[in-house]
Amino acid sequence: MIDSFGRNITYLRLSVTDLCDLRCRYCMPKEGVPKKPHGEILTFEELVEITEAAVELGVTKVRITGGEPLVRRGIVDLCARIRQIPGLRELALTTNGMMLGSLAKPLKDAGVDRVNISLDTLDPDKFRQMTRFGDLRRVLEGLRAAMEAGLAPVKINTVLIGGFNDDEIASFVEMTRENAIQVRFIELMPVGPAAAFPAESFISCDEVLKKVSRLRPAGTSGVSRVYRLPGAAGTVGLITPVSHEFCSGCDRVRVTSDGKLKPCLHSGEEIPLKGLHGAELKEMISYGIGKKPASHDILSPGVRSAGDRTMNAIGG
Repeated sequence: MIDSFGRNITYLRLSVTDLCDLRCRYCMPKEGVPKKPHGEILTFEELVEITEAAVELGVTKVRITGGEPLVRRGIVDLCARIRQIPGLRELALTTNGMMLGSLAKPLKDAGVDRVNISLDTLDPDKFRQMTRFGDLRRVLEGLRAAMEAGLAPVKINTVLIGGFNDDEIASFVEMTRENAIQVRFIELMPVGPAAAFPAESFISCDEVLKKVSRLRPAGTSGVSRVYRLPGAAGTVGLITPVSHEFCSGCDRVRVTSDGKLKPCLHSGEEIPLKGLHGAELKEMISYGIGKKPASHDILSPGVRSAGDRTMNAIGG
């Protein structure tokens, strides 16, 4: 699928739920989010049908997201069904890792190629503070299970927050020395509750290069600039949606768990897909691709993203 600006759209981020077993302060309110009526959430059949239509139109990579996708009952079976779609080259999944210890091998057996694990601190107390009641030990167990299961390369997504985890940058980078993983630092975006964070929370990924000057450029991977410590087994990625725009190379669209296609994370544009089938469904997906903007508005502290949803509701 070629959009109106000549970009080849090959990547679908598919949210299967807006629910989560954590309450990260930049993502969700303390009380969580109300459960939507069953009829408002895409069924497995609809999720598979939308993915089939997208693949027929040119999508080759699908990432299962949430909320937390592993809280969706039957998620392993859904992954197996999606992986069987002809033409799909890669199936990935993003998780907070809390349930990954027991599900890593079943997910691999179902055809999931790799996982990204969201992890913003290596300090158990800070982890509990940010997630409100998470258990860092379980996430680290999930990381080990993912590596043992061969869900490779495992990527760790670390939202960089000034005054919270910028003092841990070197510790995260050090994880890549002996482990063939990629630690990806992602700039905090003014989405949902994060829009109310103080300005000093929003720091550039350039801080990573300042704090760990031994990092050397190692190419790019999607929207990530990749670096490596000399002789390290793994790599470090920098994702800079705030300080450096990368929209010209964006190859993705999102589908929310309630069936809306979002051509851009930071746009209020949403195209309803739920209830559509066959040619009508493909036509609407193509229409949505055509609505993908050249770029999103400039993001800055205190200016809420035009995406108009929290990240758990968009699909992280």
